[in-house]
Amino acid sequence: MSPRVDFYLSEDAGDGARLRLACRVTEKAYLARQRVVIYSDDGALLPKIDELLWTFGDGSFVPHDTVVSGKPCEAPVALTSGPLPEGYFVGSEGTVLINLSGSVPPFFEKFARVAEFLDARPEVRAAGRDRFKVYRGKSIEPQTHNV
Repeated sequence: MSPRVDFYLSEDAGDGARLRLACRVTEKAYLARQRVVIYSDDGALLPKIDELLWTFGDGSFVPHDTVVSGKPCEAPVALTSGPLPEGYFVGSEGTVLINLSGSVPPFFEKFARVAEFLDARPEVRAAGRDRFKVYRGKSIEPQTHNV
């Protein structure tokens, strides 16, 4: 079964807006007892999202850990720019991929849900349109949410 794909569009520009939105969606998934993988093809982005998961909201606590190759990840939220966490979910229901990369990850179909985040920058929107087309090309009809 294909995953559900949601695009979240912010009218604010900049990585900060996009990452805060990703943190909010991650927190919702965590509170719903779903396992979450935050993926970025840019390893420099992971420390930023790591810090934001601690600070994006008053009273928010989203337990997370960065994936280390060859080691299992015990946290309900895993951050990675490389391989998926070993033995983390294996296609189970209630798994969410937070995609912060510029392309569609080749393993996206292993998840029940994929969340994509776009801010108001033209280059971010253009890359998002390309990803939208990739999902449609795989017979998935993404949902769009303006926030």
